[in-house]
Amino acid sequence: MMARGTSRELALSALLIAEDKELARQLQSALAESRVFDVLSELKSYPQEQTLEIRLRQIQPDVVLLDLSSNFQTAAQLIRAVSAFQPPIPVIGFNRTNDSGILIDSLRAGASEFLHAPFDGAAQKEAAARIRRLKVPEGVEPQEFGKLVAFTAAKPGSGASTLATQTAFCLRRLTGKRVLLADIDVLSGSIAFALKLNPTYSLLDALENSGQLDPSLWASLTVNCGGVDVLAAPDMAGTDTVEFGRLHDVLEYSRVLYDWIVVDLPTVFHRLSLFVLSEADQSLLVSTSELPSLHLARRAVGMLGQLGYGKERFQMVVNRLNRKDNISTADMEKIFTSSVFATFPNDYYALHKAVTRAEPLPADCELGRAIEQVTARIAGLAVKDKRSGAAVVEQKPVLSEG
Repeated sequence: MMARGTSRELALSALLIAEDKELARQLQSALAESRVFDVLSELKSYPQEQTLEIRLRQIQPDVVLLDLSSNFQTAAQLIRAVSAFQPPIPVIGFNRTNDSGILIDSLRAGASEFLHAPFDGAAQKEAAARIRRLKVPEGVEPQEFGKLVAFTAAKPGSGASTLATQTAFCLRRLTGKRVLLADIDVLSGSIAFALKLNPTYSLLDALENSGQLDPSLWASLTVNCGGVDVLAAPDMAGTDTVEFGRLHDVLEYSRVLYDWIVVDLPTVFHRLSLFVLSEADQSLLVSTSELPSLHLARRAVGMLGQLGYGKERFQMVVNRLNRKDNISTADMEKIFTSSVFATFPNDYYALHKAVTRAEPLPADCELGRAIEQVTARIAGLAVKDKRSGAAVVEQKPVLSEG
């Protein structure tokens, strides 16, 4: 593989694993035309892990091209096996159709890229470019990548955007680390408006240039606010169709530049949110104590379980909880069939003041203390309980372990 900056890069060497003969033939034909990947060896059935390891050591490919359509469960096991191989080898899963469910599950299993018939040459080149950029040169210590924290709501208007914004500011204040606040609600994102920002570019520009991102370009795509970089949603609502491969690339690149990436999402029932939840290190599902929101949150928990998201992959939080509300945390946990990670008080006046001034909440107000307590847990920091804060269920930090 030639170095970046040369006029033409050599094809990435590949091991092809495919039980679907017709699909393999179609892929081989597309590869021959694009010359992006060079298949060194082909396995015409899913191998045993020991056989796979031997073949990987024999040919030392740059990537593994893996058929996802014949038996996805077996393919997912092979993805995990290749991901555990040392040195690691990227897996590109390929499928008959552009199935978002298969795409999400394959990325969750550890695949780096996803291709589908008819295997467009441009898509191949973009996948290869992303893999080249993410490869770590020999002799260079792998860097620690940033952690992604996602906020989504069961019902619109539950305050997930506010919690995401204030958590990003709090992470910056408590850790002093690099923080990105990304508004990925392409239909109704409003963080830039709430912060009184006027960005020239948005998430859509980042997606459009996902294969050419570099620090200089990235700096033009974001706006700094209070020490936090903000990647805004488009100013005008557009299509909700987002290429997940490009979004994956943008999120992975942001992990290189930032220690913390806080993402605000559409409601949890949106395909875009489900995809990002599969990418996140921690996900917070926001509800309020109002009956419609509790009902939708219960539905959301059930849906996530059916889609294979274990309850350890997301945390329930309840926003705008009033002391006069005749409902306890135990009652809400029974409704959700899931534990409550934290609750946030309905501190209307402090929040109204902060929103009007487009500034972080002060740490000495009730909601500010609550957000600080929860943010400290997310970051694995020890912060004294200043009373009247969030009703935190556990005392262990969430992301500092392992």
